[in-house]
Amino acid sequence: MRKYLWTILSFLMMSGLSAQKIEKVFLDKNDTTRNYYTIIYPDSLPWEGYLFLVPGFGETVEDVLLQTQLPVETAKRGILTVIPTFQDGVSSFGFDSLSQQAFNRIVDDVTRNHKLHDLGYYLGGFSMGGSAVIKFAETADKKPQAIFAIDSPLDFERFYNSTKRDVVLFGKGGSDDENIYLYLLSRIEQIMGGTPQTVLENYHKISPYSLSDMTQSAIKGLLDIPIRIYIEPDIQWWLDERETDVFGLNIIDCSAIINELNKLGNDDAVLITTRNKGYRQPDHKRHPHSWSIIDNDELIEWLLHKK
Repeated sequence: MRKYLWTILSFLMMSGLSAQKIEKVFLDKNDTTRNYYTIIYPDSLPWEGYLFLVPGFGETVEDVLLQTQLPVETAKRGILTVIPTFQDGVSSFGFDSLSQQAFNRIVDDVTRNHKLHDLGYYLGGFSMGGSAVIKFAETADKKPQAIFAIDSPLDFERFYNSTKRDVVLFGKGGSDDENIYLYLLSRIEQIMGGTPQTVLENYHKISPYSLSDMTQSAIKGLLDIPIRIYIEPDIQWWLDERETDVFGLNIIDCSAIINELNKLGNDDAVLITTRNKGYRQPDHKRHPHSWSIIDNDELIEWLLHKK
């Protein structure tokens, strides 16, 4: 555990920021690969709230701290910041039932151990982490004060069909370095119990949002929660660099859920689109699907005004 903490602290020191106290907590002391969380503590009391910040698929805590200073900056502003890792480790999808159960355990553990029952909390996540927090907010007994998601897939009927289209029409998934497409199809079929053609009702029930679900059942749990979704829809970049068109981008899900929430009466549901802000570290390489598309200071101000 000391090795992991030193790695995290090294990233913080390289960023030029003062390092807050950091603790890694394992729900199962005999398993250090899953069901744990990392806490970044504010420097002083009282705390302004607490934030669960969920990484994207495949991201470690160290990856998050390399790509964004957000968790350090939220802690510096008095928000206890928690980065969870669920039951499948960094390969957790986040929105599936087992991940949501692990998420609940972590939220309960943090709330109980730090006596936070009377303090408001926030949810945020990048990519699949955003899928996790939106799904969690829809069904949570204690609703968060606010939610934000960064370029997150939400409609897994659309996600499945677009991935299948990539494989069948464009030949993706045909080599060892591209078999992530086949892996994603397999995992989604496992989570849903089949394909959209065989068990569409499961896709409606399990996905955080479904374009084809005219009952809008999933998103009705978000009607009273402020929510922001950030996305940088650089379609030309995706066409040039990934041979991916708009059907394979999360802008479809992200814009549709905000539109429907607005129409259902949630005036504090907002889509924030950015331009040329997406870059990945350590080499500052252009990529619109990145943590960097958010304005950290402005986001933190928004969160604190939702107390």
